[in-house]
Amino acid sequence: MFDRLRKTPAASPNDPAPAAPPAGAPRPGATPRPASLAMESAMSAVGAPPRHLAELEAQVQEQRPWLEAVTREIHRVVVGQDLVVERVLIALLAGGHLLLEGVPGLAKTLLLKTLAGALDGELRRVQFTPDMLPADIIGTLVYNPRTASFETKHGPIFANFILADEINRAPAKVQSALLEAMQEHQVTLGETSHRLPSPFLVMATQNPIEQEGTYPLPEAQMDRFMMKLRVGYPTAAEERHIVDAMAHTRPDTSVSRVAGADAILAARALVDRIHVDDRVRDYAVDLVRATRDAEGPGQALVRYLRYGASPRASIALVLAARARAFLAGRAWVAPHDVKALAADVLRHRVGVTYEAEAQGVDADAVVAALLDLVPTP
Repeated sequence: MFDRLRKTPAASPNDPAPAAPPAGAPRPGATPRPASLAMESAMSAVGAPPRHLAELEAQVQEQRPWLEAVTREIHRVVVGQDLVVERVLIALLAGGHLLLEGVPGLAKTLLLKTLAGALDGELRRVQFTPDMLPADIIGTLVYNPRTASFETKHGPIFANFILADEINRAPAKVQSALLEAMQEHQVTLGETSHRLPSPFLVMATQNPIEQEGTYPLPEAQMDRFMMKLRVGYPTAAEERHIVDAMAHTRPDTSVSRVAGADAILAARALVDRIHVDDRVRDYAVDLVRATRDAEGPGQALVRYLRYGASPRASIALVLAARARAFLAGRAWVAPHDVKALAADVLRHRVGVTYEAEAQGVDADAVVAALLDLVPTP
């Protein structure tokens, strides 16, 4: 059914970004113009003078050495998973959080541990279980009989990198304990709010196969994750490399510190300045609205959707696209950045109907169809 809806094959998130100038540049086959005039026209189209974007791009390029060093350190320990590594860095640069879905043994924990080591950040791993309480995560107030007063005891949430392992094994009241921390970067204990360290990244994992003793994440909790990633198996060559590196009683997983919190915060300041053309912003909004608009381009898909994505998805899509452009060394966002991230940003924010499930249509298929139906600028 979805093959009939699609006009052209959907772009793959793994495709490299096209080496094209910002919107407004000459299209292939157009009459060429002098380079200076073409640059002036292109930059005026994205709403910024040439000098401004040139200076910003130079500052972006200055950040590349430490980002490339972090990537090298990660791949020295974690074999493969290139797309997942890129998405983790995007979430870190954009100040978002990640939900990883995959079977055990795919280096999800090792990935975050390696990232924390390379960035000299504090990592806390929380193993979610059915008998947990919210205080086991955020902390609590403890009565001190010596002083006859209550003292604050911080929970493991007070760290730079939080690994919420098998988050769907804890009941909803425990999962909801992360809501304020993920959205506001603070925790309230009693009558006092406590700021969390910066940078702050939550990476939660869940097993898609084993469902006994698990609790589905509430929609409000899912919406706090910037992206949901599906972690797949390695290739045969990658798995052989994994065996060569890890089949020891004490495998070497040490990493070198290549950057710190200051570098991350400085990079985030530049990410906020990455230019997004109005047409690209409109494209991101149109994609999200198509998941809930019965009259728009996605009207043929309404019967397959129980609910659509909220405006938080539009924010996450533009912010993640900015971070992706930053990683690519660009000072501007291309429509391809939005398309490449659409599935990761939307798959956990839309709900499919029973009719869709009966036809084998999941959220990824819906998003792929939307990418074909919504016009690209």
